[in-house]
Amino acid sequence: MFIKKSKALVVLSLIMSALILVSGCGASKPAETAPSGGESKEPIKIGFLGAKTGDVAIYGLNTLKGLNMAIEELNKEGVLGRKVQLVEEDNAGQKDQAINITNKLISQDKVVAIVGDPTTGITRVAGQIANSKNTVIMSAGSTGTNVVEIGPYVFRDTLLDTIAAPATMKYVIQDKGWKNVALITSKNNDYSVSLSKIFSDAIKSNGGNIVIEEFIQDKDTDFSGQITKIKSANPDVIVFSGYYTEGALIMKKAREVGIKAVMVGGDGLQGDDLMKIGGAAVEGSISYAGFSPEQPTPNTEKFINAFKAKYNNELPDLFAAQGYDALMIIAKAIKDSGSADPVKFKDTLAKTKNYDGVSGSITFQESREPIKSPVYLLEVKDGKFALLKKVPVEVK
Repeated sequence: MFIKKSKALVVLSLIMSALILVSGCGASKPAETAPSGGESKEPIKIGFLGAKTGDVAIYGLNTLKGLNMAIEELNKEGVLGRKVQLVEEDNAGQKDQAINITNKLISQDKVVAIVGDPTTGITRVAGQIANSKNTVIMSAGSTGTNVVEIGPYVFRDTLLDTIAAPATMKYVIQDKGWKNVALITSKNNDYSVSLSKIFSDAIKSNGGNIVIEEFIQDKDTDFSGQITKIKSANPDVIVFSGYYTEGALIMKKAREVGIKAVMVGGDGLQGDDLMKIGGAAVEGSISYAGFSPEQPTPNTEKFINAFKAKYNNELPDLFAAQGYDALMIIAKAIKDSGSADPVKFKDTLAKTKNYDGVSGSITFQESREPIKSPVYLLEVKDGKFALLKKVPVEVK
């Protein structure tokens, strides 16, 4: 009985060993058919960092619309044989929430890249985290200084203030003849502080004069003191470097006291609430942007038509277009490098040249700073943003 059992166990052991060897050989086959770069079939996760609620929600919500457009298009064929999955969060425009969300997206959700935040201040704090954890982050809106300098994983696909503000002031001072400028800065807004310095230099280099400089804070609602002083200075134009909510309230007060000068600013003024809050007071206001749905290229027109079909005939704004482009550029880098590992595809991403985006031609310089062309000057006309002038930018 014991001998028979021992023989049986030996036979069984030999059979099991053979099976293990066969299954072991079979286990090597999936690696041969895996996508390029040895990636798995799991979805490629992309994080969205932006506000869906709060004072700057319009930037985040419109960026998200562009991202969802890109996700749908990419998933028709996939990227390296994998689907692309968007992981959404809402930082409500708050830095502390953005810090928590960035850590979560990287550590828990295992995203390979983050698109956002559209604002400069939050991009800086999120960029520090992403760069330290070898995760690509691309802002589809931040235009201020000291962003890509954070490190090699930090990108943006926006029209830079350092390019757009000088082009705008050249038009304002030399073409329009508005030489006497009232400059207003929001002191607790990183974007505004940075942009005012750029505007100031551009005003002086184009032969303009800053006749008065005033300061406010985001969320202020009473600008009576500043506007009274500005009226006494009698400027030709009011340059405001902040966001649309305060810009609208500033101009309402300006019109109440009889100031006829128009407001000029950056893409922080780009939001329908500028007109909803400011009404007739913001008519004629000028701001720059890296996108306009008017006079589109064939590529842009295709995007606009698809966007209108998806979003109830709504026209895309610059944040939607830049959000779309950001994800499409990242996806192209993943495909071209053959890997969804950010350590590998970040270098391919940095070599992007003359990318034909829906928001214009995009080239990353050696510093990873984007050069975009053209600069779109937009004017508020009949309660809507209308294309005033296209200023080409030379890519060196």
